[in-house]
Amino acid sequence: MSALLAFSQTTAPKLQLVEITTTQGVIIVKLYNETPEHRDNFIKLIKQGFYDSLLFHRAIPDFMIQGGDPTSKYAPKDSFIGNGDLGYRIPAEINPKLYHKRGALSAARDNSPDKSSNPSQFFIVQGRKFTNEELSTILNQVNYGIKQELFQTVVKSDSVNKRINEFMLRGDQESMQSYMQSLQPAIDKLYEPKQLGFSIKQINTYINVGGAPHLDATYTVFGEIISGIEVVDKIAALPRNTYDRPLQDVRMKMKLIN
Repeated sequence: MSALLAFSQTTAPKLQLVEITTTQGVIIVKLYNETPEHRDNFIKLIKQGFYDSLLFHRAIPDFMIQGGDPTSKYAPKDSFIGNGDLGYRIPAEINPKLYHKRGALSAARDNSPDKSSNPSQFFIVQGRKFTNEELSTILNQVNYGIKQELFQTVVKSDSVNKRINEFMLRGDQESMQSYMQSLQPAIDKLYEPKQLGFSIKQINTYINVGGAPHLDATYTVFGEIISGIEVVDKIAALPRNTYDRPLQDVRMKMKLIN
C-alpha cells in the first residue's frame, strides 16, 4: 500500500469517553471532537482531579442537572451554589449539528454576549418531549432574541451611535427613524447565517426523545451520554430547595476510560 493511500484511509480521531460516578449511579459520556477547546479543557480538569467530590448543585425536573462549581465541594447545607469560577472563559463553539437533545452535555455560562463558557460548570440535559407547535414557538422566540442582539450590536457601534446622538441632539425624530430603518439590510445580512432552524432529525428527536431546544444556538454542546441517562432522571427527581439544589448532596468523581 502506498503512503498516499494509507493516508487517505486514516480514520477520524477517537472519541474520548468519560466515566462520571455519582452517589446515584454511573454516567458515561463521550466528548465531541467538533468542540476541541471545550473537550480539551474538560479532559485537563479531569486529569487534575478537579471534579472529584464536587456536587451536582442544581437539578430541575424535565430540564437538566448542573455541576462543576468549584465552591460546591465544601458548601454548607442549603447554601446557594452556582457562581464559582476559575478565572477564565472558553470561547463559544456552538455548532448547529450539536444540539440539546436528551442526554446532551453542555457548558454553563453567564450572560456574556460572546456566549463564552464557564470553564468548569456543565449541565446534562434531561429534557422533555415537545410538540411541533411548541418547537415553532421556540424557534420564533430564539430568532427574535438573535435579531435583538444583532440590532444592539449595530446600534452600539461608534459610527452608528454618533449618528443617533446627532439626531437626538437636534430633536429630529423623523430623520432618526429613517436612519434606523436604513440599518435593517445590514442587520438582516448579519442575521441570515445566525438564525436558528431545526433539521428534520432535530425535530424528530425533540418530539420523540426530548431535550431542551430553547438552549440551541445559545450554549455550547460538547458531548452526550452513551450510558446512564436513568441516573440523570434519578438526580433530577430528588427533592430540592428554593435554589434547585438537591437536599441530598450528589457528589461526583470523574475519570477518562479510553
